[in-house]
Amino acid sequence: MKKTLLAFTLLVSFAITAKAQDTLRNPADYRTHLSKVATLCDVVYQVKVISDTVTYLYMGGNVPHQKFTIAVKGNKLQLDWANLKNKHLCVTGTVVMYKNTIQVIAFEPGHIKVDQ
Repeated sequence: MKKTLLAFTLLVSFAITAKAQDTLRNPADYRTHLSKVATLCDVVYQVKVISDTVTYLYMGGNVPHQKFTIAVKGNKLQLDWANLKNKHLCVTGTVVMYKNTIQVIAFEPGHIKVDQ
């Protein structure tokens, strides 16, 4: 019984550690996670609605000094775009490089979490 409990405790602690590594807080870590799924969190500085299916959120600074960009594609995400400015949010997706800027692409409602 003790061995089973110990094994379970170790498994849970490793799972929690692995999950914590998926959330990137430091911009220096963004480039090391290219083509990997990660969660990036910061404050929305600018919102640019291109069409009803493409919206860009510029995070951590104004263009061209943003830390990264969130590309919201598709029409499954229905957010209050006008009131997102200065809100803290986290986005989960594949980290890519686009025109020398880190970009995360979000398609599904569960990919973006707005902190209140």
